[in-house]
Amino acid sequence: MNNRERAADLDATFAALADPTRRAILARLAQGDTSVTDLAKPFAMSQPAISKHLKVLERAGLVSRSRDAQRRPVHLEAAPLAGASDWLGRYRQFWETRFSKLDNLLDELKSSAHGRGTRKGPRS
Repeated sequence: MNNRERAADLDATFAALADPTRRAILARLAQGDTSVTDLAKPFAMSQPAISKHLKVLERAGLVSRSRDAQRRPVHLEAAPLAGASDWLGRYRQFWETRFSKLDNLLDELKSSAHGRGTRKGPRS
């Protein structure tokens, strides 16, 4: 897969994750496969509206549907989430480095303040 395809996949994943209903659907599917009817129950929306959310998740590769006799269970596909996590991981390292530098600076400032014998309150 080339960089352009990876970027398009990442765009689709983050676009799908941008909606709280779709995130809630994924959270439910993390517990196991279920039907569209069962997915729609906790939401104040129709089954067709849930189906539209599922289509967005399917296009992003985050869910798939299979056939099980009369049922068409919905299944969580974790690979796109792993790709998003990998991408975010690069920025996690950036922020960890920044926070480490900030911690060091704060330690230096504390040491400097204690070394000067700073006092609080009015001077006599």
